[in-house]
Amino acid sequence: MAKKAENTGLIPKRLLDTIEDSLHAILGVILLIVGVAAVIVTVYRVLTIRPFFPDGMLEAINDVLFIVIILELVRTIIARFTDGFYQLSKFLVIGVIASVRHILSVGSSLTLDQGKSTEEFQRAILELGVNAGVVLALVFAIVLVRRAESEKKPTPR
Repeated sequence: MAKKAENTGLIPKRLLDTIEDSLHAILGVILLIVGVAAVIVTVYRVLTIRPFFPDGMLEAINDVLFIVIILELVRTIIARFTDGFYQLSKFLVIGVIASVRHILSVGSSLTLDQGKSTEEFQRAILELGVNAGVVLALVFAIVLVRRAESEKKPTPR
């Protein structure tokens, strides 16, 4: 009698799937705890930083975008359990958020730091350009992925 395909390896596939799911669940919980801690720290910093404008406001925006990235990662892990696989579009959205966050931080440093050398200024402008290109490429990739996903779905009659 032939063995089932899932038990032909050194470790049964079902056991590997269970271990993988357990690790994803643990990492999801850890990310959620990190997100809650980040919210607490962000609220504390917003209430205590002086001057609030512009430094505190820019730090708050940066922190909030960081929290959004963490929550999107948690949602991606949850989708892994419900759909059975990672969704590419969710990672692309996380990349867009991370790139926009970096654009905001570089742009704010350009605005607030008046004493930059020419070399530092040119490097910051190059960073802005590269990140803008990354955002455009990721948005284009999101459009392609969503278009491909919509073509896979059967159209109702």
